[in-house]
Order: sequence, then C-alpha cells, then structure tokens
Amino acid sequence: MTESANPPAAKSSLVFVFLVVLIDMLGFGIIMPVLPKLITSITGETISDAAVYAGWLAFAYAAMQFIFGPIIGNLSDRFGRRPVLLGALGGYAIAYTLMGFASSLLWLFAARIIAGIMGASFSTAYAYIADVSPPEKRAQNFGLIGAAFGLGFIIGPAIGGILGEYGTRLPFFGAGALAAFNLVFGFFMLKESLPPEKRRPFQLARANAVVALKALSGQNKVVLWYAAALTVWMTAHVVFPIIFAFYLIESFDWSELLVGLSFAAVGLGAAIVQGFLIRVLVPRIGERNSVILGAATMAVSCAFYVIASPEHAWLIFIAIPIGAMQGLFQPSINGLMSNAISDDTQGELQGAVASLQSLASVVGPPLFAAVFAAFTVAGSSFYLPGAPFGLAGIVSLVALAIFLRGYALHRTSGGVKPPTDDKGLAG
Repeated sequence: MTESANPPAAKSSLVFVFLVVLIDMLGFGIIMPVLPKLITSITGETISDAAVYAGWLAFAYAAMQFIFGPIIGNLSDRFGRRPVLLGALGGYAIAYTLMGFASSLLWLFAARIIAGIMGASFSTAYAYIADVSPPEKRAQNFGLIGAAFGLGFIIGPAIGGILGEYGTRLPFFGAGALAAFNLVFGFFMLKESLPPEKRRPFQLARANAVVALKALSGQNKVVLWYAAALTVWMTAHVVFPIIFAFYLIESFDWSELLVGLSFAAVGLGAAIVQGFLIRVLVPRIGERNSVILGAATMAVSCAFYVIASPEHAWLIFIAIPIGAMQGLFQPSINGLMSNAISDDTQGELQGAVASLQSLASVVGPPLFAAVFAAFTVAGSSFYLPGAPFGLAGIVSLVALAIFLRGYALHRTSGGVKPPTDDKGLAG
C-alpha cells in the first residue's frame, strides 16, 4: 500500500475505480437483452444464427483486451494509474455513442473494438486496488471489481430490458453521457496511487502476457498456475454474458423485459457476493476454500440450466442464486497472486492476467455460440439449448483442479510467504 494513499483518499479513490468498472459493465449490460433482437433485425437471420454473430462480436472485444491488456498495465506502471483510467473513460464515451448510431454489424464491430481497447483498463483498476490495499485486504477489495460487474448486470440489463420495449438506441447514448460525466468527475477527484519512486520504465518487450508472466514467475512460479486457473475459469464464465439471453429466448420465449430482469437478478447476486459476502467469507474460510466454493457452485448452477425446460422454468430462479457464489473464485485467486509478487509489478501482473482472461474470452464466445447453434438449429438431432452451460460447468471444474495444484505448490514454495490456511493461519 502506498504511503500517499491515506485511508480517506484510498476510500474515495476506490469508489471512483469502482465507478469506472461499473460504467463499462453498465454499457455492456445494456446491450444484453436487446442484442439478439438488434442482430436479427439487422441481418434478418434466426436466433441461432444471431448467437453466432454475438459470439464474434465478443471475440472482437476480447481480442483487443488480449492485445492491449499488458500494454496498458505496463503503461500504468510507468506513468501511473490515474491517466490510464481517465483515458479509458473517454474511450468508453466514444464507443457507446457509436453503438447508439450503429445501423449495421460493421458499426457494432467498430464500437466493440474501441470498447475492448478501453476495457483493457481493468488491469489498471486491479493494480490501483493493489496499490491502496494492505496485503491482507486485497482479496476483499478486489471483490469491489466483482461487485461493479454485478451492479452493471443489475442496472444495465434492467435499463436495456425496459427501454428495449420502446427502442434500442437511447440506452447507449445514456451510457456514453455517463462515461463523459465520470471522466470530468475523476479529473478533479481521482488521486494517483503509484508514487514516482515506485514506477518503472515502460518496456514494450514485456508488454505481452507470455513475457510478463515469465518475468513474474521469477519471483514466484505459482503465479503461472494461478493465471492458468483464471484463464480456464474465465473461458467457462463467458458463457453467461454471451449465451444467457439467447438461451432464455430460445428455451422459454421470454421478452426483452424478462431477459433484462433475469440478468438483473444475476447481477444482484454477484453484487451481494462480491461486494459484501466475500468480506465475511474469505477471512473465515480462507482463499482456498473460497475458490473451491466458487467453482463448485458454478458447476451446480450450470447443471440446472441444462435440465431446465419450458415446463420447469422455475429452475432458473434456483440456479441464479446458487451461481452467484461463483463470484468468490476470481477475487480470491487475484488476492493470492497479488500477495505473491512485489509492489512495483502489480500493474504488470494485472495486465498479463487481463490479457490471458481476454484470451479466454476470445476462445469462449465463438465456442459456446457454436455449441448453442448446433443444439438449437432446425433439424438438430438432439435439441438442448442448455448444452453450452453443461460444457461451461465441466470447464469450471478443470479450472479448480489447476488451482488446487498451484495452491499446493504455493504452500511449499521455498523463500515465499505461504498463503493463509482455512483458519487464517500461515501454512
């Protein structure tokens, strides 16, 4: 934690970083309920085909994050977190405005590319939190990012679902205006968290995930295991933002409003878990058990989505609160990784992790969209709209296995402070 970040300043800056992530997720959440209808209206294709287009839009977004995540993370280690976060807000304003004017898939792709570049600033948001948080509270404070995701899933889809009954354009302009307002607010209120003496020169050669993780593994090799677990888990997790709306429409013929409210319920659960419950559970059960609980509940919730049918749509409302507990997974691993390396490489770490997670988001959307299309297209030999969720549940368990191997190594690493055990004591 930097000396310049006194508690009041740290708290106000954490709120601002929370808002940066919230605004990005708000814009993403707004389009979820209306994206299927928008794509089908632009292309004239079926809902199965529209899901494939949505997968490639997500691919474009994630590819930009994969490329720019390490670059932006390294830039924040060189020039500080403040200018990077403010620049991202300006980019969001442009991207959301372009979406509001979009009249073709080309416009949508252009807007998602810009948003993906700006979304690479997530790495800087995590690094900022690492700067202003003591090691023992990093996992809990990283949960603020998850809470912002959750609230974005509450507010964004609710707005998109309600306004989707009247049109698809206004929410995008509203998101752009909100980003511009937050840019002005942050210009006057956001304090820099990384003092000049802790900055390091920008090295383009290290501004990619592979090189950065190789350098960081010199401090602690378990970083590679944790990063691999996060990458695999994110591959599973992207099934929700990409497929959920198409799944609800195909399986239950729900309206944009009902889809939006369902996303809002998912977001509410995520906000409760990552904004509040994580602060109670992680100190009590430890990071290891928090990760296990997160992966297990994701697998269980995915099973409910597979077996739900029009006659048993109520299963969705059992799956949502169970699935909310998956929000324990990422902040807990992020806390373990952050504590395993030095303070002056936090931005590099988070940039590399963001890039790997984006790689998962490059692979996941086309994969899950293709599975959805294969199991819902007319003439399919086996109709199962929930098939992508079944695959995601299996992948989440693979991520858990990788994590447990890395955790075992962390506890026995020579010269490295081991993580706390389930009772909060050093291993």
